[in-house]
Amino acid sequence: MKKLTLPLSQDEAKKLRAGDSVLLSGIVYTARDCAHKRLFALLDEGKPLPFDLKDAFVYYAGPCPAPEGKACGSCGPTTSARMNSFAPRLLDAGLGGMIGKGGMDEETRQAVARNKRVYFAAIGGAGAIYGNAVKRSECVAFPDLLSEAIYRFEIKDFPAVVAIDSTGNNIY
Repeated sequence: MKKLTLPLSQDEAKKLRAGDSVLLSGIVYTARDCAHKRLFALLDEGKPLPFDLKDAFVYYAGPCPAPEGKACGSCGPTTSARMNSFAPRLLDAGLGGMIGKGGMDEETRQAVARNKRVYFAAIGGAGAIYGNAVKRSECVAFPDLLSEAIYRFEIKDFPAVVAIDSTGNNIY
């Protein structure tokens, strides 16, 4: 199993192949549908985003409140197909990749390949494991969205599989 540190550059992404099992550590940002809509509104208005897209990773998830002594509650992946309408534009704008559950459409697969990026699949039903991998959590945008706000996570040994690699190979 490969250990990787996020953010991940294009050169690092090019070394990965669909089907590789990885343990991710580093920084990710959570974002679901509502947060993506607000990000797009900011982009459309030419306003700055709440985090730098360059090489950043978005985890399609909405964390549960943290129990005492933990950085995060359960935090399983959201179905990635719901983000198909957002992913290509964000990848073209510099996003390093995404983490989510299940497959993504052909347009997203092409955007991953075109930008030499990567999409990681996380395990559905493993929210407690993923919550435990979060070592620090901070809301960085849209707190009114509650669990759908954008959180900056520091993760350690977050298990995932390369679902779409930088050449467009797809495990789905």
